[in-house]
Amino acid sequence: QLQASGGGLVQAGDSVRLSCAASGRSLSRYGVGWFRQAPGKEREFVAAINWTGGITAYVDSMKGRFTISRDNAKNTVVLLMSSLNAEDTAVYYCAADPYGSTYRDWGQYTYWGQGTLVTVSS
Repeated sequence: QLQASGGGLVQAGDSVRLSCAASGRSLSRYGVGWFRQAPGKEREFVAAINWTGGITAYVDSMKGRFTISRDNAKNTVVLLMSSLNAEDTAVYYCAADPYGSTYRDWGQYTYWGQGTLVTVSS
């Protein structure tokens, strides 16, 4: 089971560090993706990382502000988000692929966790 955490209420311009952790399994061989869903909008891809950490993918609009990384020793994948603005307000979800790949399509992932809400106040 995956669990996203680290969300909360922040000010515009702040940074937030989200974590994706797995209970009962190791994430070290899994590709992990982050997605978000804003109120009234469809779920959208944010970033992904393959199992080695050597391949990452981002939405172009978020590249440079968001950084995805993994710490296999802690069995977590981190999404560091900076220079946040009101458009970043959303529930953020992490998902895992057991074959270690990165996908931009949320339907390609096998495991999903409950999201964590990030609210950016302007």
